[in-house]
Amino acid sequence: SAFAPPSSRLTHDVARPSALQMSTDSEAKEPVKVGVIGCGRIGIVHLGAINKAPGVRPIVVSNPTVSKAENAAKTFGVPKFTSDAMEVIEDPEVDAVWICSPSQFHADQIKACAANGKHVFCEKPIATDLAETVEAINACNEAGVKLMIGLQRRFDPNFLRVKKAIEDKEVGDPIIIKTCSRDPSPPPYEYVKGGGGIFNDMAVHDLDMTRFLAGEDPMEILAVGSCHIDKSIEDLPGSEAFDTATCIVRYPGGVNAMVDVCRQSSYGYDQRAEVLGSKGMIATDNVYPNTAKIYRNDFTGNADMPFDFFLSRYFEAYVTETEAFCESLVNDSEVPCTGVDGLVALVMSIAADKSAAENRWVKFSEVIEQVYCSSPTECSLLANSDMFPDGFKPASGIAEIGNIVVPDVDQKKEKGEKGSFMDKVMKGIWS
Repeated sequence: SAFAPPSSRLTHDVARPSALQMSTDSEAKEPVKVGVIGCGRIGIVHLGAINKAPGVRPIVVSNPTVSKAENAAKTFGVPKFTSDAMEVIEDPEVDAVWICSPSQFHADQIKACAANGKHVFCEKPIATDLAETVEAINACNEAGVKLMIGLQRRFDPNFLRVKKAIEDKEVGDPIIIKTCSRDPSPPPYEYVKGGGGIFNDMAVHDLDMTRFLAGEDPMEILAVGSCHIDKSIEDLPGSEAFDTATCIVRYPGGVNAMVDVCRQSSYGYDQRAEVLGSKGMIATDNVYPNTAKIYRNDFTGNADMPFDFFLSRYFEAYVTETEAFCESLVNDSEVPCTGVDGLVALVMSIAADKSAAENRWVKFSEVIEQVYCSSPTECSLLANSDMFPDGFKPASGIAEIGNIVVPDVDQKKEKGEKGSFMDKVMKGIWS
């Protein structure tokens, strides 16, 4: 199977707590029944959010270590648990599946969900291979099921406030966008080895955030990397040998975005964004466990350092993105972070890797045009060659990604409810 060896279904009947917040509209509808694949840290965060979302009910969870699935089921009142992900996907009662498994299983599980008519929420990445990413997206789009990708920073209230400032012209027209991501400490060697490199593993979130804030598709990128913290990784191939990297991304209208990432920050988890506009500047600070400050003759500042763990830093964002997909399912509204958003983020990270390796500016079209699809769900990467298959029509840039990705279910149907989930979130917080 895609996630764990086949096994007999294990079930545990427990009483489910009542829904915490059910709107009048949601009460009138049959609840959307969901399953969760993966009961690790991320799966538990999403499961907790699902359990609180109006009109959605978790009915089955899976994990290869079945005791983890059992514990999650007991904690959140889920009636069924199993060690086999396919039992979640093939469960006739399940309407939608949350994929929170290791990255190497995502694409196959997405395709299996599409084949079984299940809507999908998937943690990034869709796949580490570009062609397989396109196949998985198209599988959902052809099956008419929703696909949302977990790029949780788009739902962080700090970054959302910057986005609102740009949209409302509070700082004028954007000129320069900056983001930084610096982890409290480097991961172990075993994690970095085979992890796809610093651009795909770490900088991809920042690259996506520059696109989210710019509101435009990027054109080209220049990236460099180096090793300063953990010298043991210097023997690894490509950008796996980098623990520090910097990118410049060019957007239409002369807007430039700058990204810096580092695997160690001695002062805690450093995640900030800044936008310089023609009329001013907006910037975010780090998130602290509390607002207490100390004032002494030798020190003035926060009493504690910023959060030192990504789940603490982005817990609210993970919950909000889960609620966003739940609302999309309950109201059949547009998904706020689509498969194409996940695809473009991967394209940006691959281009950054290529730029650092070849020490030059790389156009994103150079990456996209290498994808050839003989059918929507049969894609491959072409080697650098002048020979192309008959009928091959390359996507010459992100704007032409429709050459390889078929329209999703929300694009196919007529626009219904006005205003997306993100519009409502931003209005509710800042109106």
